[in-house]
Amino acid sequence: MLLGVRHHGPGSARAVRAALDAAAPRVVLIEGPPEGDALLALAADEAMRPPVALLAHAVDDPGRAAFWPLAEFSPEWVALRWGLAHDVPVRFIDLPAAHSLALAARDESASEPDEPETGALRIDPLAVLAEAAGYDDPERWWEDVVEHRGPGGRADDPFAPFEAVAEAMGALREEYGDGGHQRDLVREAHMRLQLRAARREFGDDGVAVVCGAWHVPALAGKTTAGADRARLKGLPKVRTEMTWVPWTHRRLARHSGYGAGIDSPGWYGHLFGVTDRPVERWLTKVAGLLREEDRMVSSAHVIEAVRLAETLAAMRGRPLAGLTETTDAIRAVMCEGSEVPLGLIRDRLIVGDVLGEVPDTAPAVPLQRDLTRLQRSLRLKPEALERELDLDLRKETDAARSRLLHRLRLLAIGWGEPAAGRGSTGTFRESWRLRWEPELFVRVAEAGVWGTTVLSAATAQAESQAMSATALAEVTALAERCLLAELPDALPVVMRALADRAALDADVGHLAQALPALARSLRYGDVRSTDTEALGEVAAGLAERICVGLPPACAGLDGDGAAEMRTHLDSVHTAIGLLPDGHGRDLGGRWGAVLRKLAERDTVPGAIRGRAARLLLDDGRLAEDEAARLMGLALSPGTPPADAAAWIEGFVGGAGGMLLVHDERLLGLVDAWLTGVSADSFTDVLPLLRRTFSAYEPGVRRTLGELVRRGPAAGGPVESEAAAPGFGPGLDEARADAVLPVLRLLLGSDDNDLAGVTG
Repeated sequence: MLLGVRHHGPGSARAVRAALDAAAPRVVLIEGPPEGDALLALAADEAMRPPVALLAHAVDDPGRAAFWPLAEFSPEWVALRWGLAHDVPVRFIDLPAAHSLALAARDESASEPDEPETGALRIDPLAVLAEAAGYDDPERWWEDVVEHRGPGGRADDPFAPFEAVAEAMGALREEYGDGGHQRDLVREAHMRLQLRAARREFGDDGVAVVCGAWHVPALAGKTTAGADRARLKGLPKVRTEMTWVPWTHRRLARHSGYGAGIDSPGWYGHLFGVTDRPVERWLTKVAGLLREEDRMVSSAHVIEAVRLAETLAAMRGRPLAGLTETTDAIRAVMCEGSEVPLGLIRDRLIVGDVLGEVPDTAPAVPLQRDLTRLQRSLRLKPEALERELDLDLRKETDAARSRLLHRLRLLAIGWGEPAAGRGSTGTFRESWRLRWEPELFVRVAEAGVWGTTVLSAATAQAESQAMSATALAEVTALAERCLLAELPDALPVVMRALADRAALDADVGHLAQALPALARSLRYGDVRSTDTEALGEVAAGLAERICVGLPPACAGLDGDGAAEMRTHLDSVHTAIGLLPDGHGRDLGGRWGAVLRKLAERDTVPGAIRGRAARLLLDDGRLAEDEAARLMGLALSPGTPPADAAAWIEGFVGGAGGMLLVHDERLLGLVDAWLTGVSADSFTDVLPLLRRTFSAYEPGVRRTLGELVRRGPAAGGPVESEAAAPGFGPGLDEARADAVLPVLRLLLGSDDNDLAGVTG
């Protein structure tokens, strides 16, 4: 008995269950890797909850892996559970994973792709049958002929759908041969050999085969065992391991393993799970979701949506309303024509975020077992739905969670990614975005070569990266990650590599790239109570070498080089601000002297001179009058317009708009320079100016425009000789005092508390 199915098809799953009940075979053969036979008993465990998948990976190359996913509505899963429930032997008969993984590796390394060898385009059997039936959508055709198959006629015969599908597939195989799927010929030869062996053991009538409908004609055809063995002779082979892993509905929508991804696993799960009135129950479920999102949906909406879906199905000649009709009805009735709530419905219901479970007795690499133990002890349950996690590192549990997530990132197990914090920017806070993907089980297996626990594996991986790193910035970034992951045994190795690279690297750009990570590492070390004295010595040494080498490195740079060096200038400035002054070092003072030298040296590009002046001004190392003097020199008539525009970009770029708002003298200088630029030169400097001012917030740009437009005719304070043309000489105290009552209300303060403000 050959039961040709569509993988992950609820209609096929129901039909398989009915056929097995009617035929009561003595053995059930299923399309799947034979290595999974040893794991079949686990499918009866109460802790096994689909969707799940068989995961096979090469022992010598864990990254080479394949999945065979099974959902509750998969015909293979139904057949498997039927056999276990009826004490009937179940066997997988597809090509062993040892061969399929080796063949995949061979194909990837081959110089020529498979297509020229096959001589044919790959076809989709469902698409061909749907087109022949006059459908432009294979999914809709399958729903009409299988999922919505009603009673009456031969529909009550449990074997009728399989006979019809087998006949259709036979016609396709006659027309298209292997359909461009040359590997299928090898797989089908192995399946035929297993089928012959089962028939010899249990008899022709005692064997039921559940496989993809495409393979039925090949299994029913007349071939010799010798021909099949010859086709399998000489196949490459690798040593493999196999286990069960949780799967997700989201991943069922992708092509993997069976190569049968479906677009709507949540909808298919609903069709398989309900016994009657599927449309009414589906729309009720949708209404419940929309209510949870605070949308106004009543029972009247559900009733009207059901009527509309059924009407649409009748108008389109469909036996029952399908996903297309129900979605159209939801859009019109419950969403008022909006696509926004439909996106939520597609994500949460049509696809779904169901994550399966496997029992603890399933085989797993030691690293996976340690990770599972840590997840439970830290109450970090893997979930298919993305979620935010905020951590307070002053709490032991949150600190341990942070260490685990950072160690996993070192091992390239991307369960969590750092996210921008929502409540605090302090170093005691961390925010993560978590989402567990089934492929992470493969990443865990790959990382298992580094150790049997997360701590030992992360330590070994960090040491290996330190020894193989070639760039100084790589080692400093690694040192930061080791501190975040709290890997004390790896730090000495990393520090030796850091000292070696730092001693050999004389490029100021490389040193500037490396310093910020070290400064952050010292900060994290303070938060996590880690001894970072050696790291501090290296960081201070790098800072001193940057102070010596930066001025000559900035001379004679072109535009691109100046832009890159300006970025280094910002990052080094921030980093030095984090470094402590100790052991007789005055890093802050030395850095201030370097910035002043850069701001006043004519051979330094304008973008760097302007940025150095701005950093000095922000730190209080440069008086406003001095800043105005430097700007006046930079914008003097003798300065080429392009250089002057670059100076402006460096000085007021980024968040510098507020500086111009509050210091009208500087704005007056920029305005006077800009109005004096010739028409020809203005075209050249316009891109730089546009880039500078477009980075400001809209409110800042609007305020600057008002200030420039106001000019001397605003009727404000009388100008003095010290004021720039069009602007007042100083603060209007009467207008400033007007905000004090509001400040008192906001701060809950009295007049005495605000004395410092008014003084």
